[in-house]
Amino acid sequence: MKKGINQWCYPAGTPLDSVLEWTKEAGFSSIELNVGHSGDVGLTLDTTPEEAKEIVKQIQTVGLEIDSLSTALLWETPLSAKEESVQEDGKQVVKKMLELAHTLKASTVLVVPGVVTQDVPYDQCYKRSLSALKELAPLAEQLNVSIGIENVWNRFLLSPLEMVAYIDGVASTHVGAYFDVGNVLQFGYPEQWISILGERILKVHVKDFKTSIGNMTGFTNLLSGDVDWVNVMKELKRIGYTGELTAELTPYAHDPAALAFDTARHMDVLLGTGKTRQYM
Repeated sequence: MKKGINQWCYPAGTPLDSVLEWTKEAGFSSIELNVGHSGDVGLTLDTTPEEAKEIVKQIQTVGLEIDSLSTALLWETPLSAKEESVQEDGKQVVKKMLELAHTLKASTVLVVPGVVTQDVPYDQCYKRSLSALKELAPLAEQLNVSIGIENVWNRFLLSPLEMVAYIDGVASTHVGAYFDVGNVLQFGYPEQWISILGERILKVHVKDFKTSIGNMTGFTNLLSGDVDWVNVMKELKRIGYTGELTAELTPYAHDPAALAFDTARHMDVLLGTGKTRQYM
């Protein structure tokens, strides 16, 4: 497995060259960039193929890899929205991500499939988002880029069995799971999810969570929460996962690079690299 870090681990607006430089210096092998609004740093909905190719050159020049993209835009334009126009905007976000990933030669894009709200009942969220993914899957297959469905705090896909049925319901070789270890701990056990999702797992996000807090402020640095990392790593190895473990954490209030260096050391513990003991 490889050490990766998401662009969100740095403060918003951090220049891309600084993000890449600090990521490399901290000891990561890959960077996960986010697709944002026009004016954001890095990739946006307005990024042209030529601009994306220049970003690839930046990444390679520093000595890093990129194999996945993420975005927060689907919280604003969910595929499950009540309004068809918003659903269409969400589809356009996914299409743009797939196109950018193809240009960047990244294998996977992270997709938040939908959001259950008072106005969007669970069954409608399921129906609308599944329909949208079936519509988007052919483009993913054509571009040879996979869609990774992430488990997030969206009141949706609350069990691994349901996520298996949902992913299999799309019936595409290019749709799987983008599994977030920390997001599960409030209502389940990540090692069980890994075991059940198995080969459907395309990518993995890592962060920790304190169940004693139990809300959004419970997310914390690796090794600082209640994730059973010994069994998480055992299950990832058992299913044959060899991709990135990509850290997705909140940056520190001071020193924009410090979180990357701390997280890299924590990941050495998980991966058994450096002078740390290996989880068996």
